[in-house]
Amino acid sequence: MKIIIQSAAIVFSVIAFSSCQKDIRSDNNASAVKNFEFDNNIQARNSGINNESVYTLSNQMDGNKVMVYRHTTDGSLAYHSSYATGGQGTGGGLGNQGAVVVTYDKDVVLAVNPGSNSISSLKITGSGLNLKSIVSSGGTTPVSITQHGDLVYVLNSGGTGNISGFRLGTNEKLTPIANSTRPLSSMTAGAAQISFVRDGKVLVITEKATNKIITYTVDNNGLPQAMHSIMAASNTPFGFATGKYGNIYVSEAVGGAPNGSNVSSYNVAADGSISLTQGPVATTQTAACWVVITKDNNYIYTTNTGSNSVSSFDVMPMSGNISLLQAAAGATQMGPIDAAISSNSNYLYVLNAVSHSISVFGLANNGSLTHLQTMTGLPAGATGMATN
Repeated sequence: MKIIIQSAAIVFSVIAFSSCQKDIRSDNNASAVKNFEFDNNIQARNSGINNESVYTLSNQMDGNKVMVYRHTTDGSLAYHSSYATGGQGTGGGLGNQGAVVVTYDKDVVLAVNPGSNSISSLKITGSGLNLKSIVSSGGTTPVSITQHGDLVYVLNSGGTGNISGFRLGTNEKLTPIANSTRPLSSMTAGAAQISFVRDGKVLVITEKATNKIITYTVDNNGLPQAMHSIMAASNTPFGFATGKYGNIYVSEAVGGAPNGSNVSSYNVAADGSISLTQGPVATTQTAACWVVITKDNNYIYTTNTGSNSVSSFDVMPMSGNISLLQAAAGATQMGPIDAAISSNSNYLYVLNAVSHSISVFGLANNGSLTHLQTMTGLPAGATGMATN
């Protein structure tokens, strides 16, 4: 039976399994690279935030908004303001990752409006967010969005499901790309996330219901070309983080089986072909669905919706090999879903769907987490997290 994980609907008991040992036989060179990168990122990881903001979507049926939280010098969050996207939400869980993103130049917030089948662009200014454009998503129920340069692609999970492309102009407005819409591998794919890899040359999509990871190569005109696919190492591939060298790190929720979720790493080649690097590696937690990666590519974290926890993994950036650090590296409130890491990788933010809150963790140089704050009062159905 195909099972699609909905973020606020799963609560399971937690049973501790033993963690897996990492196979590092072929990773000697990668380890040296990692240590070099880590040492050179310590100063960056300990530097100031410079008024960094955290963004999430209200996802309300009567009007979707980008909710902005300001990051203070002690790591805590304070609510700042909210800005209408001009579209509507659904008021409930979307089973997705990547509903809101900040462009690489830190100038624009891109957001999905799943209740009105549209996406929005909002300019980041010193005084707040200015709505610049609202355009049709090219499908039904947009749930995830990605950007590289002036290219933007959205994943529509409703109806038959598809992806569709846009150009982000110098005026921060989105314009649809003609003939850019492409199908998923199935009309019932249950897709969760879309993201560029390989410097914008390949799009990756996870499909929960088919248990597939698919890719499209992207040509010089921004149009998707050949599709490739691979069966995930275990069932229900959900969210993923993109690393260097074409590596992606995918949570596999295994249909929500108690204590049964995994993370697997894959490599996406420039031609769009996908190969398993390592996995499945057990989290020993329930419903690992969302994944984020530190800026130095040394650690990934999964939020475990059914266990109310965060798991941490050590990463070898060059090879893409992973090993479990802590099955329960941090305790969240109920129903953790989306997550984001601050620009200096000093803080991890986790959106809790059932408790309508954000958990804030300090992130140490060895990958360990320390709980700092719980920010309450978010609307039911809030989705997506991003930082600038």
